Amino acid sequence: MKKECLKIIGTAHVSQDSVDEVKKAILEDLPEVVAIELDRGRYNRLMQERAGIEVDDTISISNIIKENKVGVFLATTILSYFQNKIGSDLDVAPGSEMLGAIESAEEIGCKIVLIDRDINVTLQRVLNKMTLKEKLSFLWGCISGLINKEDEEIDIETLKQEDTIEELMKEFKEISPGSYDALVNERDAYLAKSIMNIPEDHVIAVVGAGHKKGICKYLDNPETIPPMSELLDTKKKGNIPWLKIILALIPITFIAIFFLAYMKGIQITNGIGEFILISVAMGFLGSLCSGSKVKSAIIGGLSAPFTIIHPLLAAGWFSGLAEAKFRKIRKRDINNLNNIHSLKDLWQNNLFRILLVVIGTNIAVSIATLVILPSRVFIPLFFKIFGG
Repeated sequence: MKKECLKIIGTAHVSQDSVDEVKKAILEDLPEVVAIELDRGRYNRLMQERAGIEVDDTISISNIIKENKVGVFLATTILSYFQNKIGSDLDVAPGSEMLGAIESAEEIGCKIVLIDRDINVTLQRVLNKMTLKEKLSFLWGCISGLINKEDEEIDIETLKQEDTIEELMKEFKEISPGSYDALVNERDAYLAKSIMNIPEDHVIAVVGAGHKKGICKYLDNPETIPPMSELLDTKKKGNIPWLKIILALIPITFIAIFFLAYMKGIQITNGIGEFILISVAMGFLGSLCSGSKVKSAIIGGLSAPFTIIHPLLAAGWFSGLAEAKFRKIRKRDINNLNNIHSLKDLWQNNLFRILLVVIGTNIAVSIATLVILPSRVFIPLFFKIFGG
């Protein structure tokens, strides 16, 4: 790729003007390659939609949990909601400018290159880099956005102006430095490297307006681009996971108290029975009060004693998995979030219902673990052991 023959078009992802700009540039400049800010998965979905191919859009909750991708799934859902919401308000489908670039490239017979990092890798790295405070702030902002339905007029074209982009990027970085680094800075580097790897000379790259400046900076200073292996690594690195350590110590403490009581000859049968009864009852009630089926509540309750002892498991996963058998989640449930105008609409959304069951069950079992069981079972046993 010759830098002097490269043209980068910064677009807004839900802008009709961006669609027109991209098509015009490709049809007039006749490049050898059109590079687009898409990964393989998003490109395939866009092509299926264009061809009118209906695919099974059922989402496997069990696979999401087994593969430990709950956080990525929630992040994807939230981002999809807001992008679809803006696109619906403006009557422009998200990704229309990329589709316009593909169609124009096909029209002139030039090569299409996908230059973006896999969305799952990006979102996992976002979650890895975000602090707990950033995650809670982000979640609260999303909830507030769902609750606050005030319509505001959106001028998408203003968002493409350089000074507006600078201000937005600055605010984003201040709110969440971790997610900014993974979502913007890292992808700028990845996109720049992908463009540099294109062997043809005459290239038009179609990217989001927020990435254009960063890409140009990396193209001017290619030695600053991190190794691709580093940009694709999804393993979390960093500080000691104190929260996980504390959560692991709770069941260890419970088991230790039972063991010490047994070694001292203290009757623990009643304590174990009460532990099981309270755990099962709270798991069952938490699930049922969250709107689950009775069968899901029973599974949530029965799993609770084991999940309290095992720090890597959660009763809500089991009740949620059971509920998912009754309420199939499809991609349309994510899209239908745009049409929610009341609590009744929200209650009828399968995605929301299953997440509510998971959260409700876990909250109830957490109350049992942190409040009821210590006061009813373990603190009395502790005093018996140490003669209090």
